Amino acid sequence: MTAASKHISANNRGRVEGIAKVTGKATYSAEYQLPGLVYGVLVGSTITSGKITHLDVEGAKQAPGVVAVLSYWNKPNASGLDNLESRDKLPIHHKFFHTTQIDFNDQPIALVLAETIEDATHAATYVKATYDEAPFDIDFSSASKKAELKDAQNDRGSSSDWANAPYSVDEEYTISMEVHNPMEMHATIAHWESDDQLRLYDKTQGVNGVQENIGTIFGLDPTNIRVTSEYVGGGFGSGLLVWFNTVAAALAAKQLERPVKVVLTRPQMFTMVGYRPESWQRVKIGADETGKLLGIIHQSKHNTSQQHYFAEGITGIAHKVYGFKNVERNFAVFPLHLSAPTWMRGPGDSTGTFGVESAIDQLCYQLNADPVEIRLKNIAPYDMQTGNPWSSHYLNECLERGAKEIGWNQRPKQPRQLKNGEWYTGYGMAVGLWTAFRRNAGASIEMNRDGNLVVRTAMTDIGTGTGQAMVNMIHTFLGVPKNKIAIELGDSVHPRSVTQGGSWGLSSLSGAIDAASTALKKEIASYASKDNELWNASEVRLGETGVYSSENKKQTISYQQLFDSNALESINVEEYSNAGEEREKYGFCSSAAHFYKVRVHSLTGKVKVDRMVIVVDAGTVVNPQAAANQIIGAGVGGVGMALREKQDIDKSTGRLVANDFAGYHVAVNADVPIIEVSFINKPDPNINPMGAKGLGEVGLIGSAPAITNAIYNAIGKRFRHLPVTPDKIVTS
Repeated sequence: MTAASKHISANNRGRVEGIAKVTGKATYSAEYQLPGLVYGVLVGSTITSGKITHLDVEGAKQAPGVVAVLSYWNKPNASGLDNLESRDKLPIHHKFFHTTQIDFNDQPIALVLAETIEDATHAATYVKATYDEAPFDIDFSSASKKAELKDAQNDRGSSSDWANAPYSVDEEYTISMEVHNPMEMHATIAHWESDDQLRLYDKTQGVNGVQENIGTIFGLDPTNIRVTSEYVGGGFGSGLLVWFNTVAAALAAKQLERPVKVVLTRPQMFTMVGYRPESWQRVKIGADETGKLLGIIHQSKHNTSQQHYFAEGITGIAHKVYGFKNVERNFAVFPLHLSAPTWMRGPGDSTGTFGVESAIDQLCYQLNADPVEIRLKNIAPYDMQTGNPWSSHYLNECLERGAKEIGWNQRPKQPRQLKNGEWYTGYGMAVGLWTAFRRNAGASIEMNRDGNLVVRTAMTDIGTGTGQAMVNMIHTFLGVPKNKIAIELGDSVHPRSVTQGGSWGLSSLSGAIDAASTALKKEIASYASKDNELWNASEVRLGETGVYSSENKKQTISYQQLFDSNALESINVEEYSNAGEEREKYGFCSSAAHFYKVRVHSLTGKVKVDRMVIVVDAGTVVNPQAAANQIIGAGVGGVGMALREKQDIDKSTGRLVANDFAGYHVAVNADVPIIEVSFINKPDPNINPMGAKGLGEVGLIGSAPAITNAIYNAIGKRFRHLPVTPDKIVTS
């Protein structure tokens, strides 16, 4: 496959990129073929803390097909890394070959380069390091107890105002480390086309972010770096940062003056591209006799790495969902000898929601009150942090619809009431909320003589359906038939756009698509206005064979006539769009209500999720099928968080106990029912031209506590430590 950009043309048979993906024609970052390509395999440290004193690479260099072995002792020049002052400002995972310090097990220490992947993999086994080992700390429980809490900002009220609340819950919650593990491993192909021109094919959620980071490292103008990530096999947040595979590939390609490919192995995906850190929470909530929530104390602790500070923001959710007049938050972040954690789907809020929603469910049993009614009574009436009114907020409708669809009236008010043989049945619910963001994004449209359009943006599609959403939006804004629209995305040569993540992709891009569509209509109106026949740009619509006015049916012109009369070969527009003053006037959020039914086996402790109903308020749903797929995937992740996923660490060595899918358990088809998804589908009047709010996160936020709340309803056992595995159920 060459480096040329390819159109993805719309079709009437599903997602715009669907056929390419299922037929194997889609080219992912590791699949481009460049002449003279060299294959690189990273070698990780075998200790957890200390320094490399010697690296024996002679055996590897003598292996068949080996071209070179790159390490601290022979790395090429890179101005951002060679300068100590600038290097200290970079994340640790950019500078592994510029230090002998080891801060976690499997930290990259060498890159073996060979003519084939097989040769590189084989030769990597011959790299031997000698270390000066140092003590390490990977014990979360011990470190957490010693970590001192700090006050968070922007709290309100006072805990003394509700110290004597007639009803209260004060509990602790923990969640195990989770790993992203998308299907596509992280991969980079780097090729220096000249001394100051770098070509990268990189598995990333943001090509412009890669440009900036790599530009800083090599002292290049970011525009001299072209990054392509046309197809992305999932990210879940792991692709938000630039990891060392990208840096190593660029360093090696510079050293060898040949293209270099570096693809992480599945075990390396567990140590080299981030994870959701293990966490502890304390949640205290008080309520009066009517069920009004009076206040919350939310405390959290989680780890970061030795060299890279990462704060998850677990307690942020305490401000968002409910109308607490009193909020007190504290947090601690402490370093362990582990690799760097990072954002993972629903970062912070999905973790914090488990504590808050579990505590509220427990409080509802104290009150002998319906958990749905308590939540309806306490939904934040406005944005509690800013005081601004909600631009739109339909969590109440999500709750009411979800309760009806699951048959909430069948839920017993007390646990252990529904039993069939050895199986107990229970119902649980929880809610999720995520700030609905909008960022700066760009898009261009090229129109040819046949009226066909090519729409371009640098934004990637990480599986969320961005390409199809672009088609749907262009069709809405211009009226042009979908079969006349082609898409090019995920390439830094296209108009600059925001990184795909944080549920802000579509919201941000819709403004750019609208602006480009408006600019195109103005251009067409200008070209079509001849002989005193003026066209109103706002009325311009594009049909199969020509342009027409939406208000004046007699006003039409064929594409051929439009182009011939103006001697045009193409019409090109490029526009950018960002959030405006509306962000200062309103609060913006997406929300979801999760209603689950589970069965618990009384003897084995097996939990079977029987039904999952998720109702979402995400504004206008631009691409219903892809939107539902996002929520389904997020719900599956919630099952994993609640019942399956746990990354264990050997405390004696600092190595991961399991770094594959045999030992790290994710939810599979047998663990998940058909997930029932529905949308309120009411446009937000202020967020963007489509009225669309993000939805990628809220399908996960609230999912795990809905499951544990349902388990309590089934068997009367409250679980505050995730995941809830069968052994915990039978021994509790």
